[in-house]
Amino acid sequence: MKATSRGVDVRMATVDDLERIVVIYNHYVIHTPITFDLAPVTVDDRRGWFEQFSTTGRHRLFVAVDRGNVVGYTASHQFRTKAAYDTTVETTVYCAPGAVGNGVGSSLYLALFEAIAGEDIHSFLAAITLPNEASVALHQRFGFTLAGVTHAVGRKFDRYWDVGWYERILG
Repeated sequence: MKATSRGVDVRMATVDDLERIVVIYNHYVIHTPITFDLAPVTVDDRRGWFEQFSTTGRHRLFVAVDRGNVVGYTASHQFRTKAAYDTTVETTVYCAPGAVGNGVGSSLYLALFEAIAGEDIHSFLAAITLPNEASVALHQRFGFTLAGVTHAVGRKFDRYWDVGWYERILG
């Protein structure tokens, strides 16, 4: 599947995209509280993470490409390992710093949700470090609502951060 929107192509990720995915992710590790990883990851660190995704099923990984360069990615992945959680997936979306605010996140989510529309999924969850107005707005545009906030659950940059849990229930 390939979708084009707002000047970017969105397609399934391949292992060749992993290096760029790591660069994008590490920006957020180093400079923001958006992820609670404290140290940058390597491509080798992320290979196991990458292997959870498939071209079919609930767990997918897409990239946004602008002029041949990966500028963002989105994924739906397992929420918890117990079988009763199988119809719930957690979603994530990351954009390269220069791509934020240009519709890349929306293009990625459009492609992801279209691709997994026929899968046996009842609910989507997204964990958002607060404050993060851009991510909250993106998720709300895609029908997510605030389910609750866990307070002071992550310590990074010498302070504690809250996490907003957003959900989108189908059916």
